[in-house]
Amino acid sequence: MSNSDNRWRALSVALVAGFMTLLDVSIVNVALPSIQNDLHLSPGELQWVLSGYALTFGLVLVPAGRYGDARGRRNVFIVGLLLFTLSSAAAGLATGALWLVIARLVQGAAAGVVNPQVSGLIQQLFAPRERGRPFGLLGGTIGISTAVGPLLGGLLIQAFGTSSGWRWIFYINLPIGVAAMILGYLWIPAGEKARKTGDLDPVGVVLLGAGVLLLLLPLVQEREWHGNRKWLLAVAAVVVLIGFVAWERRYGRQRTSLIDLGLFKVRSYALGALIGLLYFAGFTTIFFIFTLFLQSGLHYTALEAGLAVTPFAVGSAAGSAIGGRLVNRFGRPLVVAGLAAVAAGLIATDLVLHFVPGHDAGWAAALPLLVAGLGSGFVISPNQALTLSEVPVARAGSAGAVLQTGQRIGTATGIAAVGALFFAQLAAHHGSWVLAFRNALWVTVGFVVIALVAALADLRRRIPETDAT
Repeated sequence: MSNSDNRWRALSVALVAGFMTLLDVSIVNVALPSIQNDLHLSPGELQWVLSGYALTFGLVLVPAGRYGDARGRRNVFIVGLLLFTLSSAAAGLATGALWLVIARLVQGAAAGVVNPQVSGLIQQLFAPRERGRPFGLLGGTIGISTAVGPLLGGLLIQAFGTSSGWRWIFYINLPIGVAAMILGYLWIPAGEKARKTGDLDPVGVVLLGAGVLLLLLPLVQEREWHGNRKWLLAVAAVVVLIGFVAWERRYGRQRTSLIDLGLFKVRSYALGALIGLLYFAGFTTIFFIFTLFLQSGLHYTALEAGLAVTPFAVGSAAGSAIGGRLVNRFGRPLVVAGLAAVAAGLIATDLVLHFVPGHDAGWAAALPLLVAGLGSGFVISPNQALTLSEVPVARAGSAGAVLQTGQRIGTATGIAAVGALFFAQLAAHHGSWVLAFRNALWVTVGFVVIALVAALADLRRRIPETDAT
């Protein structure tokens, strides 16, 4: 078998594992009512089931990416998959709130171990000019896994019943996880020998972990911790992260630091990370508030709610496939076009809900969501490729992890901001779900538009450079 075949086999198993772990970000959305009824969870406990996963996911990404860079990605990938599979089984067997929340926290941490190894493997296995297609596939995996989650969750609940169908959302990970571990061991190259332990930068790991935790915790608990004191944690996060940057500069003079701060001097990386953070703040909130609106407001079943979101998933799949092929030709303008399409699709969704009220509203939004999904495919895949295109292979895992950490922070920020407005509007308008959804949707549009402005700013800076040459 040729080396090219071996590379694509390794990539395929890595993408399947990445898809499985990212799917668990959104698949739980449609299952929340079933989980609440079966285990009698409080609203705070339910929030932890959803957001606890994102919290530990974001905490572990960068240290796990750095560890994979230093010690070899295959073994880290397999250990992460083993932990993810076991915690998925534990979540499915949960008999109470504490059990389920702990299982979800471990599951999120395991997902944070697996994911940076995927982007690192692409950097390791493919030359710079060959990375457009594999990064396109990775971006498509990220977008489609999040978009298809509600549909798959709805199908499982429909098949196994509303009382215990939610458990199969976790059980489905078991056969996939076992197969991915076996094939990962067989197909992914072992990599280089372990480097010095000092290269792992333990002080940097602790400082970054503390900073991310302090930043995400008030966002995750925004609706549970009343008052403004919780935002003091965000201020503390800024102080800790400033200390982290100072430490990294000092440590990097003599050894290999956790994060190469010089990467942020590369415009493609810095701008791509910013666009990713802003876009994920809007992108992932669509499924959060839309599935709530459909199930609680319009009384859709879990399957119907999943089907209503499917046009976005279809558009995202098509856009990712096309965007992966066009990114090397068009570059950042493709991301600009995608962001504009997402904004236009979401604005059209608001207009449709104005003219088609009632139970048919979810189905009437199919075409605008298809347009938004298509644009999303043009954003995530190309932006992933452009952002990591100039990253050295030796730092691929940690660079990809920093990018995903930004996405997780964006997700937590978006859900907190949009969710707070959504429930405030619901109370202000005496239970009018459609008004609450439409008003919250404009916050989502706002995040996408800010990301569009950032991408346009990059184009304006590039035009003079092109003319000068």
